[in-house]
Amino acid sequence: MKKILIAEKVHKNIVNLFGSNDIAVDYLPEINRNELLNIISNYNVLIVRSAVKADAELIEHGNKLELIGRAGTGVDNINVDAASRKGIIVMNTPGGNTISAAEHTFSLLLSMCRHIPQANSSLRSGKWERKSFSGTELFGKTIGIIGLGKIGREVAIRANSFGMNLVGFDPVISEESAAELKIKLLSLEEIYPIADFISLHVPLTDETKNLLSKKTLDKCRKGVRIVNCARGGLINEADLLDALNDGHVAGVAIDVFENEPLIDFTLINHRNVIATPHLGASTDEAQEKIALQLGTQIVKWLEGKEIEGSVNAHLLNIYL
Repeated sequence: MKKILIAEKVHKNIVNLFGSNDIAVDYLPEINRNELLNIISNYNVLIVRSAVKADAELIEHGNKLELIGRAGTGVDNINVDAASRKGIIVMNTPGGNTISAAEHTFSLLLSMCRHIPQANSSLRSGKWERKSFSGTELFGKTIGIIGLGKIGREVAIRANSFGMNLVGFDPVISEESAAELKIKLLSLEEIYPIADFISLHVPLTDETKNLLSKKTLDKCRKGVRIVNCARGGLINEADLLDALNDGHVAGVAIDVFENEPLIDFTLINHRNVIATPHLGASTDEAQEKIALQLGTQIVKWLEGKEIEGSVNAHLLNIYL
């Protein structure tokens, strides 16, 4: 019988789903790195979220591993090449957290514009500082949405409802599809100087790492405000801090960081930054959808049906 290890906190309905299909599963969300290395050789399937690093070392220890399931979209915590070389399927769950991530993006956007966290903190400390927290409206402003996949499109729908002007970049989407969302497709070089707001919705790759750095931030409109609910590493955090300090960037709302858990709090302690600890998918609804989607994909794989959600099928064809 195949054995499954869930090594992070995933909605318990996935355990119930496996149980109803007579699939052996161990739910160990608090397991540490050394413990995981010691027992991973007992399992055929590993399920993670974003904290566990399924790197080359872990994959090498997992000599029975056949599948690594990511309860979420991004797979940058998984060494896909190392898994592919060993014939291990890497599977994710695109779409399960779409609404939650889009809503969190807009929550941060509004909170940044109206200084809600700072005003709340001030009021809780016994102060009444109305003049200190004058904000800015979204209506009539231009938002540059970089990445127009599922989440970027949902952000566009919400931006339209606020009366914003939408420009966007995505190398795949057609002008017709963008026009349906009232988005004007532009190059990045065209977006930077005109956007009042920039919202990132792209995966972390070699091409997108440090997408916003000193070179590109200097091209942005003075007073630009930036939201990142996508992946840490898309923004060079040191360059961003410099741009905040010199006033070129007026505000930042950020949910993801290059190194997580966060150790250096210098950036988020800036007065014009609001931040959350990677909460984009942290709703009950999203976690249940993601868990059931991943569980169903794994059950189908175990039953020998079509593999759904594989991110490395093309690599497996190369290596095997």
